[in-house]
Formats: sequence, structure tokens, C-alpha cells
Amino acid sequence: MTWQPFYAGHGRAPEQARRLDPAPPWREFPRRPLHREFVPPPGLVEAVNAALLLRRPLLLTGPAGSGKSTVIEQVAVELALGPVLRWHVTSRSTLGEALYRYDALGRIHAQRLEGPDGSDDIAPFLRMGPLGTALLPSPHPRALLVDEIDKSDLDLPSDLLDVLERGEFEIPELARYAQDVVPVREWDGDGKHGIERGRVQCTEFPFIVMTSNGERDFPAAFLRRCVRFTVPRPTVESLTRVVAAHLSSDAAEAVASQRLIASFVARLAEGENLAVDQLLNAVHLMSTESAPDEDRRREIEELVLRELSRA
Repeated sequence: MTWQPFYAGHGRAPEQARRLDPAPPWREFPRRPLHREFVPPPGLVEAVNAALLLRRPLLLTGPAGSGKSTVIEQVAVELALGPVLRWHVTSRSTLGEALYRYDALGRIHAQRLEGPDGSDDIAPFLRMGPLGTALLPSPHPRALLVDEIDKSDLDLPSDLLDVLERGEFEIPELARYAQDVVPVREWDGDGKHGIERGRVQCTEFPFIVMTSNGERDFPAAFLRRCVRFTVPRPTVESLTRVVAAHLSSDAAEAVASQRLIASFVARLAEGENLAVDQLLNAVHLMSTESAPDEDRRREIEELVLRELSRA
């Protein structure tokens, strides 16, 4: 099939508008969970069950695009844990913001507008963070993804130790507030939970998945509080199953797809930095009705499967 681009580069409007081909399943919006498509690598099921039974966080280490953050979606569905809470970590992330957010300036401004006789309701200026929401009392564990914890400040893993060990924390602004119970909005919606005297204490320890790309080491005290699993290097067989789950068995078994998968595995073995979603992108482009012909195929493949350590 001849490659038929939608964009030609001539700047002229077409006589008749063309609709784009359907998006890949993993790029459909609103985004849908991919729990049905995720294929756990060998050993991951045991690691998840160990973390669940021990009430310990699961630390997943592996390259970008290897499905680490999708694991928790699958677990949350199978165990009916509800929507997944997400904390995307950066170098500026702090434990405090993951527990709760307090808009002190907004409260001061409101007090000035209300005047000395106005109400002093602190609740509108507080919101639980993703970790704080996961630690709220609940009849069943909440699911929390701590994504790319290796991107954090050096002190953050150590700061997490006490909270992960005790499963509780204090909101100082409420501990000294006149009202005993304050309804505070949760992270993932408009639901509210009454916080008594500023204390938050879980009744069911959340299922926490922390992902790492392996770009740094963690303190031993932090590691011993986690169940750790390293995503193994993919094989032709495992990638064929992944492609089949996302696209179809026919697409995965096609000659062009098998060639792409074999080349992908070989490049990984040579030390190149590639992500599985790049392979999915390439297979998708090569399996559509408007797939490029032989003359354009290699150019498109090089574009989509470009090594990640280069700009």
C-alpha cells in the first residue's frame, strides 16, 4: 500500500477535507485505561501479591515505556480498589504537597474581605494531596501511583519513611483549629472527608506502586520498606504478546511486525535506549491501510524508532 500523507507541505486547502485515520488505541481521548492490554512480565504477579499481602509499597524499576505505570491500573480493576490516585514526582516535589495543600494566602485574602466579624472557615483553603487521600480511613485500600520517584530531590525518599511506616500524619493547621472536625476535599474529586483534630490515619494501607527508571540509587532504609521488582528485558515472544494485546494477533504475527520486533530486541541487546511504545507506534503505522511502501518504510521507521538518548 502506498504511503498517503495527510499533510503535503504545499499550504493549499484541499477541495474536500479528509478525516484522519483512527488513532492508535493507546492515543484515544478521553484516555481509557489499558488494564486489559497490559501483559505482566514473568515474576511481576508474584511481586504484586507480595506487596499486597505485606502492605508494602511496590518499587518497579525499568526503562521508560515498559508499562510500569500501567500495572496499578490492572491491579485496581481486579481488586476493585477504585480510581487510581497519581502523584507525578519532579525535582521540586515535596512530601508536604503530596499529603495536603493549604492556600494560606487565599485564606488571608478572604479574611480581609470578610472583615473582623466575618467567618473564618479554613475548609475551602485545604485539599488533600494524592498520598494524603490514599491514607484517609477507608473500608478498602486505595491505589496510589508514585510516578518516577527517581526524579525527586535526594531527601524525598527518606522523608517518606515515617509516613509509609506509620500510615498516618498530621495537618498542623487543623490541629490548632477551633473546630474539632473539618471536612477537607479529597484529591481526586469533590468528595470530602472529616479530619478530626488534624490527624489522618489509614485503616487500610494503600496499594502503592512507585516507578523508577533506574537513574539513581535509594537509601537502604527506604529500599527495605519496599517490595522491589526490576522489569526484565523484553524478548521477541513477550513483545509479540504485547503487540497482540494492543493491536491484534494478526498484526503481531505479520511478517513486517515480526521483523520490527526482532530488530527492536537486537537494538536493546546492543545497549540502545528504546521504549516499547515506540515499537507499538511503528507496528501500528506499518499495519494500517495507508502504510508506507518499501521506499518510504525505512525512513518512517527511523523517525519513529529513534534512539532516546539522542535529541
